[in-house]
Amino acid sequence: MKKKVIHFDNFTFKYRSQAEPTLLNINLSIYEGEKILIVGPSGSGKSTLAHCINGLVPFSYKGESQGSLTINGKETKDLNIFSISKMVGTVLQDPDGQFIGLSVGEDIAFALENDCVPQQLMAEQVETVSELVDMKEYLGSSIHQLSGGQKQRVALGGVMVDQVDILLFDEPLANLDPATGKHAIALIDRIQKETNTTVIIIEHRLEDVLHRDVDRIIVMNEGRIVSDSSPDELLASDVLETNHIREPLYVKALKYAGCSITKDMRPAHIETLNIETTKKKLIDWFEMTPPSENREETRPILAVENLSFRYEKGRDTLNGISFSIAKGEMISIVGKNGAGKSTLSKLICGFEKGHSGKILFDGKDITNDTIRERAERIGMVLQNPNQMISKHMIIDEVGLGLKLRGVSEVEIKERVEKTLHICGLYPFRNWPISALSFGQKKRVTIASILVLQPDILILDEPTAGQDFRHYTDIMEFLVELNRQGVTIIMVTHDMHLMLEYTPRTIVIANGTILADDASARILSDENVIERANLKETSLIELAVQAGIESPQEFVTRFIAFDKEVRRTWQ
Repeated sequence: MKKKVIHFDNFTFKYRSQAEPTLLNINLSIYEGEKILIVGPSGSGKSTLAHCINGLVPFSYKGESQGSLTINGKETKDLNIFSISKMVGTVLQDPDGQFIGLSVGEDIAFALENDCVPQQLMAEQVETVSELVDMKEYLGSSIHQLSGGQKQRVALGGVMVDQVDILLFDEPLANLDPATGKHAIALIDRIQKETNTTVIIIEHRLEDVLHRDVDRIIVMNEGRIVSDSSPDELLASDVLETNHIREPLYVKALKYAGCSITKDMRPAHIETLNIETTKKKLIDWFEMTPPSENREETRPILAVENLSFRYEKGRDTLNGISFSIAKGEMISIVGKNGAGKSTLSKLICGFEKGHSGKILFDGKDITNDTIRERAERIGMVLQNPNQMISKHMIIDEVGLGLKLRGVSEVEIKERVEKTLHICGLYPFRNWPISALSFGQKKRVTIASILVLQPDILILDEPTAGQDFRHYTDIMEFLVELNRQGVTIIMVTHDMHLMLEYTPRTIVIANGTILADDASARILSDENVIERANLKETSLIELAVQAGIESPQEFVTRFIAFDKEVRRTWQ
């Protein structure tokens, strides 16, 4: 019988600052060598559960607990955080937040240095661990020169060098491009199998985690465990849907077609899914679902002509970029980490200056315009709202840009109130920003740009770290802005967002435009997918398995149908 390494017994926890418990009567056992996925909407308690396992609760986040939590048979209330850290290694969502050393080797060795391990033995252990996480050839490299995926491997090596029994991953895919995310899941799987380490993953992107097998999926909501089952059992139920968690797209498509899904169909992976009994229903649904309507062409509002830029002499970050975006379009810009997507956004907004080429707004050359002049027409919303917020109250934050432009108090009040209504923030206008959720803060930053009445809105990863409900809220809000005539450009790693909301996508790879086409076509082009670190949608594979002649059209019809269904949530 397998050893029980984590055991919650009627465990309840309440933060000191809150009136109600965040975790309620948790009963959960996790066994040696298991790989567990924990999912749930924002505020469900999954992060608090993780913090209880790694000792941040109660040592960093104070509160009261009842019941029992044991790790390797020891009550956590009788341990200190150092003792727990020797059993549980945590890899954070943002690896930059846990680096200590300047080089890869130094960072992996940090825990060993603290333990006064002899230098020769330390070097041997660092080399062994770096080989395990595929970073051996980078031991002398600077941390800050690494890609997002490489940084995550270093963070993993830094906790594995302590030979922990349990590895805890907090949203490991949030900042990774699709292909790198796939490699990360494969790496976690390989390490778990080779070392028999117990692995716990907290992640919103369930379908991406299921690229490799997991033993169980724990679903949480409102502080309770609502489901503890195998992936096949969970996907054959309605638990994900009723708790507003995104189901794999191929599962959702089968349900829309009226197909009954059973665990015997092995729905946990598109590769193992057996749809022999459901093919006819799927084909019938496809034929009965009308094609999406084509949008009317409008004049170009933004054009980039032969734009080049370099941070280092002799090495172009962007080289000869050319494209145009029509007024009222909603498009995605995608590509691997470090491809030049964010740099392109900075060039458009004027935060960086190109070495050659032109940028035109509504036919007028704005290449030499100042940041302030461009900000009158083009607004940018950063991925992390906390990097944009500088005021205490919502109403002051949204009005700040107008105040700096010398707009009268009367006009500021009128424009801010109108914008807050549009953003669904008017009831909270006199709230402190600190009282808002992450998703609400995101809306505040959008409102602070929108109040300036830009013609173009650029958003960097608008839905990163959002659960499915908040993802839908933010995206439907942006769709409404788009209907009102705002041109929207989204820089994203989220292939679902790209497919569902942006008919057109620009793909950047190695500083050049690799593709500029319909989103569905891009995610069915193997060459583009491989070169840009993208990921083919499972809807294509489902359509192929069903024998549908036009998989791309199947994807397009699914997207239009799905958007209409989710609009009823609003």
